[in-house]
Amino acid sequence: MSDLITADLVLLDENLGETRFDVIAKLAQAVVNAGRATDFEQLYAAAEARESKTDTGIPGGIAIPHCRSAAVTEPTLAMARPNPAVSFGAKDGPADLIFFIAAPDGADQAHLKLLSTLARSLMKKSFTASLREASSAEEIVELVNGALGVGEKKAEAKPAEAAPAAAPATSAQKTPAASAPVKKIVAVTACPTGIAHTYMAADALKYAAEELGYDLKVETQGSSGNEKLTQADIDAADAVIFAVSVNVRERNRFAGKPFVESPVKRGIDEPKEMIAEALAEAENPNGARVAAAASSGEDSAGATEGAWGSRIYKAVMTGISYMIPFVAAGGILVALGFVFEAITVPNLGDVNTKAILDSATLFNLGDVHWTLYLGAVLQTIGGFGLSLMVPALAAYIAYGLAQRPGIAPGFIAGSVALAVNAGFLGGIVGGILAGLIAYALGTLKLPRWLGSMMPVVITPLVTSLVAGLAMYLLLGAPLAWVMTTLQDWLTSMSGGSALLLGLILGAMMASDLGGPINKAAYLFATAGLSSGATVNQEIMAAVIISGMVPPLAMALATTLRPKLFNENERENGKAAWLLGASFISEGAIPFASADPARVIPSTIVGGAIAGAISMGAHVASPAPHGGIWIIGLAQNPLMFLAAVVAGTVVSALLYVVLKSLGARSKVSA
Repeated sequence: MSDLITADLVLLDENLGETRFDVIAKLAQAVVNAGRATDFEQLYAAAEARESKTDTGIPGGIAIPHCRSAAVTEPTLAMARPNPAVSFGAKDGPADLIFFIAAPDGADQAHLKLLSTLARSLMKKSFTASLREASSAEEIVELVNGALGVGEKKAEAKPAEAAPAAAPATSAQKTPAASAPVKKIVAVTACPTGIAHTYMAADALKYAAEELGYDLKVETQGSSGNEKLTQADIDAADAVIFAVSVNVRERNRFAGKPFVESPVKRGIDEPKEMIAEALAEAENPNGARVAAAASSGEDSAGATEGAWGSRIYKAVMTGISYMIPFVAAGGILVALGFVFEAITVPNLGDVNTKAILDSATLFNLGDVHWTLYLGAVLQTIGGFGLSLMVPALAAYIAYGLAQRPGIAPGFIAGSVALAVNAGFLGGIVGGILAGLIAYALGTLKLPRWLGSMMPVVITPLVTSLVAGLAMYLLLGAPLAWVMTTLQDWLTSMSGGSALLLGLILGAMMASDLGGPINKAAYLFATAGLSSGATVNQEIMAAVIISGMVPPLAMALATTLRPKLFNENERENGKAAWLLGASFISEGAIPFASADPARVIPSTIVGGAIAGAISMGAHVASPAPHGGIWIIGLAQNPLMFLAAVVAGTVVSALLYVVLKSLGARSKVSA
């Protein structure tokens, strides 16, 4: 087995940059330079994506950024002891010991187990003290190999000194009296990569439980082998702790048990607090209990995580993400249909698509020109896609709440919403209603013979009946009134108010780069696109144009002042040109994650200006996606380009100025 770490993978007492991403970039480059990865950009992108999900800093001045990547050729450790220390999000301050774990996509279990062993060793104070005292890269390598059990020198640390630093025990955390029965707790730890945090959280919880006098057993759902709880352990437990950042496998084993749930990192940072909270839930008759699976044989994690507000929000975002392909495909086909029809008929208002298709076929066009016929066909096919927008939205919102049993009732509730003219608001309400009903039915305790029929027959039938009747008889009319009022308001905003609407939509699109605010503006635009009204197409154009601005602005900024950016940021800037041109706002996320205080205000200003110019110039797009590539379908394409360029230039210049001022202030300090 090759060495996981070598001296050329150790960076000691160097200034590695101001942010965690600067450090990760240096360590990723060291891995590539050592011949252990084939592509820096691919490796860094994987590490950056993982770091953006959850902070990897832990108490004690330690950070363990990690990732899997196809660019990695063999499991590797790269270590940095930066001077000055750099924050990785730990509550107690910046990290001065940083281990970067780079694993191949297909890493074998033996290597993964060594990597998780290192993560656990970092919970031991004697080991981290030795790392801080080491005077050379070779000494670091020897210490690490000793901890992994592959070198001559063994790291020595007693379990008693392994517990991470923690706040003094509160009254709820004090060690129980000797005469009291020992509380039994079970826990599950899991992180997206399953290499480091999974096992560190497990150890932190174990050490905290030992200190508090409780019996705690942990199931690690990681990559280097699982320590699985038995059903007897779970049944005997007083409470359950889920320290997880991904879905819990076979969550239904814990049904009915008192529990607390937090991201895996909290299991490392606040193990005593999580133990106290779990036992408090057990003592509270109305405390949180693990819900049963929403359907037989399915993982219930998607339907039981977090508070209801958070679960509904996640479900709506799930519905929107599944809906967008219907809108994009259908909308672009409709737009292409308009183009072919316009070739033949100057005034599209004279085109009767149904009459064309009724009077002609591919092999008997009659008096119908082939371009007009093809345009009618494309417009009809695209129309089917757009007509599925609301049902798909409702179906996948219900899926987000109840998993598979919610899909069919969601489609039906969404179709009803469409039939009663309740639009996308009806789709959202119908999807939530169907999802909640399907979820509630899935929690019923039924005989096995009846339970097996629930997800396939009974749940879809009952849910569709209740949600469908509610939409038709109670909710449809009020929601239709809201949609009609909204549509009338939009239609009225064709004069001076259009600039204000453009400003608002542009700011929303550029504010969180693919997040909920961005998605709300996009949904708002696509909702009325199928009507064919000019004002709706103008709103769609404003949303597309302003959504292109953030990544294009970051690309332009790195081109104008490359010295302000590190090598990795300049590479991200090159990629952002294509992402921005394709209307993928997420292309600016690497910049916003590293420098939100300067990036977000800059993109909001540029996006708002672009949106206002677009609406003011009456730029219109019949297509809901595509960026610069659908400019040929747009009305007033020159102003389409002008709005994109204006927003991009303003946003880029503002960001360069803010970043330059920040750089000067640091130098003067």
